[in-house]
Amino acid sequence: MDLSQFRREYLKGGLSRSGLNADPILQFTEWFDQARKTEISDPTAMSLATVGSGGQPSQRTVLLKYYDEKGFVFFTNFESRKARELKDNPQVSLLFAWLDLERQVKINGIASRISVAESAKYFMTRPKESQMAAWVSSQSQILSSRQVLSQKFQEMKRKIGEGKIPLPSFWGGFRVEPVEIEFWQGRKNRLHDRFLYSRKSDSNDWTIERLAP
Repeated sequence: MDLSQFRREYLKGGLSRSGLNADPILQFTEWFDQARKTEISDPTAMSLATVGSGGQPSQRTVLLKYYDEKGFVFFTNFESRKARELKDNPQVSLLFAWLDLERQVKINGIASRISVAESAKYFMTRPKESQMAAWVSSQSQILSSRQVLSQKFQEMKRKIGEGKIPLPSFWGGFRVEPVEIEFWQGRKNRLHDRFLYSRKSDSNDWTIERLAP
């Protein structure tokens, strides 16, 4: 299928150096708040790219659960493909594609596990069904049928009843500490605005540079 003529112009705004916050986390917060106020179905969705031990990249969509000046946090099964690849290579890339706003935010950084206490605190806020799902899903493993998964889930429901569900030892959070954050704003004629924040070595300060589109 030839898609060479499938195109549109990006006309919703621009991005200037003078309009940027010196702190990329505060700049992200500004854009994130704007995304939340639109009809974007899930502004917390972000693509996570990892690289396995053999050099093969892999991507998937995960949900941002919270962030601060320390980094961006998501949760997963520690036996999943993403977690195994993070163990071999903690260097990752995140991408927020808020295309309704003609914006993207790319974050390159280093992923590390958060504490058990921090994971447990978040786990307790999940709906009970989601807590049970974390227990019954052997994430990324071969599954013979949907029925097997459903049976495990129903068995878990009967077993737990009204009781509390503990944090699985094989489940928890990762924090991506950013070393680069790029803000991309679509512009007319493909002359997009791109600004790259780079963390200075051994410092919390950031340099800001405009990149060619």
